[in-house]
Amino acid sequence: MGKKIIRIILALLTSAVIVVLVIFLAVKITPEPPYQEIKTAIHSISAASAKQASVYSRKLYSEAENALDSAMAVWKRENKKFIFMRNYEKVLEYARLADKKAREAASLSVQNSNDLEHRLGLKIKSLEETKNKIDEFFGKYPLESETRTRLSKGKLMLKEAEIAYEKKQLLQANKKLNDAEYLLNSVYENTLSDIKTWFASLSTWKKWVDNAITESGKRKSYLIVIDKFAHKFYLYYAGKLKYEFDAELGKNWTGDKRIKGDKATPEGRYKIIKKLQGRATRWYKSLAIDYPNSEDVERFMKEKASGTISSAANIGGGIEIHGGGGKNTDWTDGCIALTNKNMDIIYPIVQIGTPVVIVGSLRSLDEIMNEN
Repeated sequence: MGKKIIRIILALLTSAVIVVLVIFLAVKITPEPPYQEIKTAIHSISAASAKQASVYSRKLYSEAENALDSAMAVWKRENKKFIFMRNYEKVLEYARLADKKAREAASLSVQNSNDLEHRLGLKIKSLEETKNKIDEFFGKYPLESETRTRLSKGKLMLKEAEIAYEKKQLLQANKKLNDAEYLLNSVYENTLSDIKTWFASLSTWKKWVDNAITESGKRKSYLIVIDKFAHKFYLYYAGKLKYEFDAELGKNWTGDKRIKGDKATPEGRYKIIKKLQGRATRWYKSLAIDYPNSEDVERFMKEKASGTISSAANIGGGIEIHGGGGKNTDWTDGCIALTNKNMDIIYPIVQIGTPVVIVGSLRSLDEIMNEN
């Protein structure tokens, strides 16, 4: 009986040892799932996402996500196999690749976003300068309705871009800055091109004024000069500047006056033909000039003949230097407006026959723009 029990015990011990050995071998040869590597890859991708790598390092971030997806797909496929047949080497390879790509994406995202922020800051500064130039140089320039609309939209886009930039919404800021850049630059370049075309007459304007000032000096007489771009009224006596006043012009003051109703202030050499005050004028006091003179009529008829103006057009008239100014805008139908106070100064001095020279500018465009 004792021997039988001993044999049973030995059999049980042997079985236990075999079971232990089988479990031990099973544990040893069973591949360990790559939990930690997958967790690390997921964490790295999440960190990259927090740094907006999907935006600023899209390729690397996408590669990291694809590598993780591949790791999970291979893991799922291996888990369907018999436990001893599973192989997680490819899973580890993809997980480590996902981690590497995610870390690279995060680093590059920070660099790219910082670079973009720097570039946008420079672009904002540049466009602010362009906007200020437009306001400074062309603030009173009579822009066409479409151009003025583009300018307003450009300023609005720039303001919205600045707000987005302050909020670190860089892509939104970039898009709005691109829109603002297109609008503001087109307004600036097109307007500057128009002004340069107009200023092609500068040498003629200067000759008119220089000759008139020389004649004023010889005759010891008065002379009126109007600089339209500067919006200035100058009164000379004996070739010397005596008074300088701000002037307001026609709503469409650039270029020469061509037809009645164009609200343009004419350019040329004229003289005072009539003095009016009180009930004789609606503008307090006024000095009428001889527009249109023979040169204006000749130019008008040539344009009619060439078809550049309508055959039914009228040349217009009634151009004056008058009171009622001080509105700080161009509002007349083509006349030159001064304040009533300034009209009180010049009205007694200026006589019928006093020369009036109206020019686009007394200075070159380069002088004007480089001064500021």
